Amino acid sequence: MKLKNMSLEEMQVLSYEDLTYNILKENKTTMTTPEIFKEICSLLNYSDDMYADKIGDYYTSLTLDKRFVMLEDGKWDIRDHHSLDINIEHEATEDDDEEELSEDELDIDEEEMIEDEDDIEKPLDDETDDNEDDLSDLNIIVDDENMDE
Repeated sequence: MKLKNMSLEEMQVLSYEDLTYNILKENKTTMTTPEIFKEICSLLNYSDDMYADKIGDYYTSLTLDKRFVMLEDGKWDIRDHHSLDINIEHEATEDDDEEELSEDELDIDEEEMIEDEDDIEKPLDDETDDNEDDLSDLNIIVDDENMDE
């Protein structure tokens, strides 16, 4: 139903976003935030003070509603009237660099991996290998009963 054919009570039931959608659809033109909200205030018989008090919240509600798109010239339109031109640029990452290496480049000799044995972490003098000491204290006990069977 067109807004012109609706009663004031019917329009008051609609949200600002629904009124905006109908205005843009019926006018078949793009409009700025103040132009649209002025028309809504006119339809709902709002005063200039109400317009000034509510226009900020109205703008926020338009930005959150996915039915609308703001164009480069600052005017609003219905999103359905516009197609999205998405251009995704691939940003090079470290993973991409690995993928580009040939198999020969990925084969690494052991000698290349350990260039300097001094680079290998060694325990400090204060640190001892406790495992060796624990094993030296162990005794093997042979149970004579089990040996006979």
